[in-house]
Amino acid sequence: MHTSSQHQHIATVMQVAADGAGALAAAGHEQVIRDSWHRCVHEHRLDPTRMQEAVILPQARLREHQDQMEALLQIARHGLEALYSKVAGLGYVVLLTDARGVTVDFLGDLVFEPSLRKAGLYLGADWSEQHAGTCGVGTCISTGEALTVHLDDHFDATHIPLTCTTAPVYDSAGELSAVLDISQLSSSQPKSSQHLALQLVKMTAHDIENAAFLHRHRHDWILRLSAAPQFLDVQPEYLLALDMRGRVVGHNRRAALAFAGGRAGGRAAGQGAAPSLLGQPFEALFELPFSQIGRFVLTQPSDQRAVMLAGGRRLLFLSAVPPPARPVAAAQREERRVPAPLAALSAGDAALDRQVERVARLVNTPISLLITGETGSGKEFFAKAVHASSERRARPFVAVNCAAIPEHLIESELFGHLPGSFSGASPKGKRGLIAEADGGTLFLDEIGDMPLALQARLLRVLSEREVLPVGATKPVPVNIRVIAATHAPLESLVLAGRFRDDLYYRLKGAHIELPPLRERSDLGAMIVRLLGERSITPAALHRLMEHRWPGNLRELRNVLDYGASLCAGGAIDVDDLPELQPARLALRAELAPTAAPSDGTGDGPQALQQALRAAHWNVSAVARHMGVSRMTLYRRMKRIGIVQPNRLG
Repeated sequence: MHTSSQHQHIATVMQVAADGAGALAAAGHEQVIRDSWHRCVHEHRLDPTRMQEAVILPQARLREHQDQMEALLQIARHGLEALYSKVAGLGYVVLLTDARGVTVDFLGDLVFEPSLRKAGLYLGADWSEQHAGTCGVGTCISTGEALTVHLDDHFDATHIPLTCTTAPVYDSAGELSAVLDISQLSSSQPKSSQHLALQLVKMTAHDIENAAFLHRHRHDWILRLSAAPQFLDVQPEYLLALDMRGRVVGHNRRAALAFAGGRAGGRAAGQGAAPSLLGQPFEALFELPFSQIGRFVLTQPSDQRAVMLAGGRRLLFLSAVPPPARPVAAAQREERRVPAPLAALSAGDAALDRQVERVARLVNTPISLLITGETGSGKEFFAKAVHASSERRARPFVAVNCAAIPEHLIESELFGHLPGSFSGASPKGKRGLIAEADGGTLFLDEIGDMPLALQARLLRVLSEREVLPVGATKPVPVNIRVIAATHAPLESLVLAGRFRDDLYYRLKGAHIELPPLRERSDLGAMIVRLLGERSITPAALHRLMEHRWPGNLRELRNVLDYGASLCAGGAIDVDDLPELQPARLALRAELAPTAAPSDGTGDGPQALQQALRAAHWNVSAVARHMGVSRMTLYRRMKRIGIVQPNRLG
């Protein structure tokens, strides 16, 4: 049923559509909004009386959209996190969509996930103007310009509570490649209240665009230009990329507007082709021959690097960076090669190969990695392979099991402490595991078990790159790459208030999900690889191939070691294998049909209590069966109120 405000909105949209986009100027809607309404009715054939909730693409189709712009997603992530840190407390979510309007990245408060998903402010939402009508993303794509679509600016009356502020991100050829959006579920303020939000989004989009440009053209001449010499080396306004002949092969959006005198090259929907700088010679842009470009490579003061635009139109300051000496083809071949430690993780499974190839491009970036997967699926092996494949390989790899360290010691173990800083502290003090990883990699296993009070301190380490030992007043700088792992659903812990959403987004710079062994197509090849010089009979191999491997790679290694110890140097046969229906498999089967868990960890309270009774309250045995540490199980019992009988009273 439509509300009165929705009825009034629908009537306004229909009148504009009937009278023409130029009508109803007094209604308070800008021309860009009225033009969009007109397009929605007459070009996209949308019915303003038909209210539709947001379209959320299924996971498989979302993955296709993400894969097609994976390089930009990796580059943009830091910008999204920085923007979210500025606006999260104001109730905004941050979205990045592709050029077709599909949301491929999202940062927001997961406590409001149901409302955000219903409103379309979530991963996989399709915000193209053709489907959603006038909206921040869709109208930005159609116009190629930054804008705010506020409340009843939206075409569809379903969306009139929303306020959405967007800016386009262009590639170095002038084509729109993405849209950056910050939105609120509701706003009681006028549209003018979004002015600062619009400036923030435009600045962040510009930064993402420039970062992508510098990555794309790292093998070309890079020209940085600014109207102010003081900002030339800090925040240049204009970027140009030149080939060895001095012809333009790329530019950022602002350079296109400044040099071409119009819109960036390429084509926004509903618009004709705009002027492009691509192919223009250096001499056509500047009153200077390309042969003199070396003058601007020298380390002379920036205020002495002035250059006049062609025709004497404007004076700018120029800094030129020549291409690297290494041949481009050689550099590209090296980038495409998967390092040996990562390549060894897969024996030909297609899904795992894709994950390995993706991570191979991230080994030397500062992006944090979050590895998820079932117990025993090889999360620490994967993290070690990333470290061994990176330039940090000569520095420490420090693994921390957040579930294995007693809660009262985890702060001093991680952050270190000064001598005598607390009762029981070492008189010599302790450096701490984070500081031990300086220059290398810090692997945080079972991150979901980190106490909530310490998560804020870890977030500071990740954002400030410094650690404050217990009892200290001066932080110590650290240079670390952080890889976190968990088999628990972190999103569920965030929703339950037991894991900080800002830490979750910081850790999830890139998400690697390891497939369970039973789903891997390379199981046979992995068995052969793990056997090494040992041999196995066809019957024994068949038995191994039929097993579901609830303990994954860890269980497989144990089974092969067991078989090798019994076969007396010959081939491992069926009789040498242990019983492949262990108690833990039966326990998992017992837990599987229980009601949905209330503690967010995957094991329901009632089922866990039944398992403990069946094991006569042997916590260590149940923990082994479940594939978790004893400390993790104790914490889980504490959270859901399970008390051992011998501890009652």
